[in-house]
Amino acid sequence: MSVKCISVLLLLQLSCCFRSADCGKVLVWPMEYSHWMNLNVILDELVRRGHEVMVLRNSASIFLDPSKYTAIQFETFPVSFTKNDLEDFFTQWVTNWTETDKDSYWKYLLALQDILAAHSDIYEYLCKEAVLNKQLMVKLQESKFDILLSDAIGPCGELLAELLQIPFVYSLRFSPAYTMEKYSGGLTAPPSYVPLILSDLSGKLTFMERVKNMLSMLYFDFWFQTFKEKRWDQLCSEVLGRPVKFYDLVKKADMWLIRSYWDLEFPRPTLPNVQFVGGLHCKPAKPLPKEMEDFVQSSGEEGVVVFSPGSMFGHGTEERANVIASALAQLPQKVLWRFDGKEPKSLGPNTRIFKWIPQNDLLGHPKTRAFVTHGGANGIYEAIHHGIPMVGIPLFGEQPDNVAYMTAKGAAVRLNWKTMSSEDLLNALKTVINDPSYKENVMTLSRIHHDQPMKPLDRAAFWIEHVMRHKGAKHLRVAAHDLTWYQYHSLDVIGFLLACVTIISFLVIKTCLFICQKFVDTGRKKKRD
Repeated sequence: MSVKCISVLLLLQLSCCFRSADCGKVLVWPMEYSHWMNLNVILDELVRRGHEVMVLRNSASIFLDPSKYTAIQFETFPVSFTKNDLEDFFTQWVTNWTETDKDSYWKYLLALQDILAAHSDIYEYLCKEAVLNKQLMVKLQESKFDILLSDAIGPCGELLAELLQIPFVYSLRFSPAYTMEKYSGGLTAPPSYVPLILSDLSGKLTFMERVKNMLSMLYFDFWFQTFKEKRWDQLCSEVLGRPVKFYDLVKKADMWLIRSYWDLEFPRPTLPNVQFVGGLHCKPAKPLPKEMEDFVQSSGEEGVVVFSPGSMFGHGTEERANVIASALAQLPQKVLWRFDGKEPKSLGPNTRIFKWIPQNDLLGHPKTRAFVTHGGANGIYEAIHHGIPMVGIPLFGEQPDNVAYMTAKGAAVRLNWKTMSSEDLLNALKTVINDPSYKENVMTLSRIHHDQPMKPLDRAAFWIEHVMRHKGAKHLRVAAHDLTWYQYHSLDVIGFLLACVTIISFLVIKTCLFICQKFVDTGRKKKRD
């Protein structure tokens, strides 16, 4: 590269620094799989803007491979298990969630408590390995970071931020029933019209669905625990050397970047320090690899179908794979199927299987007619971004909710992974491909997605820089954080007013009775006279 080019790049970086937050230093407590993919998009943008980014990585990390990055720095701390051990844990964790019986909603919630308890355990262990590593903590203290960025579902970032005395920002898709956003972030979710995440409800609630939504809220508020709260309280207190509640640390988050938007979700109340940045990873499609492009072009006017079950789910059983392959074989379209397993016997000549596909580029291809998805937010947003109707086969997490939203908005057809037949999948695909309303509805959502004053990624980067510039964002925090639960619901005020009304009413009644008694006594006296 010429000296002139290097000079231009340096000038661009310096101008970026002055324009943004004076090239701040960002510390990151990451998660794995799609959570890391979303976070990585933000980190790349921060690096492009001239910021220095360091990611705390445990030695068993699955996706965080330092050799794949040049601009992002990694600080690796040791743990006693291997990458294979961690991968096996997540594989089993997802399998348990996927195979949990969802026919009984309340039994499902009880099972979900155990599933999330296992997740809490693994992150508690990873957190201990980091915060009790004296050498690591000294290095972090000396590095003088300006901000910490983490995913709220992978706890420890808030504890690190407290130890380092720096502001921190959350990036997250959801917490169960929005409990963290509600009680730590102050973001309200009225159960009368806001469907709780993991309730498998859309934003168009019938009376009985509102009953279910209310009961779900009460269950999550008074019984369910996303993390093992007592153990996290104990860990935070031991590390900080003073009694502290884990959720009190969570409340200190300066900004909540929610990876959703009103194209996917239904409108709900929000706050100044909560920003919805759904689809921040979406981008224009790039050209496909030649072999894949040739296959797509061979589809003619019928076009292609893209099938992707997501990064955290394997190929499933052989029986399920054959059910899918049999349905795809009957389509006039060509099919690109992300599949990592034994080739199904019923695989048709119109279907190609790949261990990996450039999903965004395929969804942005003009010949793509439909997308079969597990309902992950990333895939849903890429389909919205490019205007592709969907067949949703949700597996775990918030995927049933995402598919429920898309179904309610007329952009998808939903199927049950365990019970769907080849005919069900075939009919669903024919419906979304041949019924023009699905394409029209998803294009409406796509226009909403693109019609924003700032791109979601730019909005996320701006608010992170805003927190850095102002050394926090306390000016955006609502006073609700300083109130007790009874003050928040104005129960003390209501009690005071009721007491006042009671006292006044008592005095008025007593006065009236006294006056009446006087009149009676006066009348009796006159009669005697």
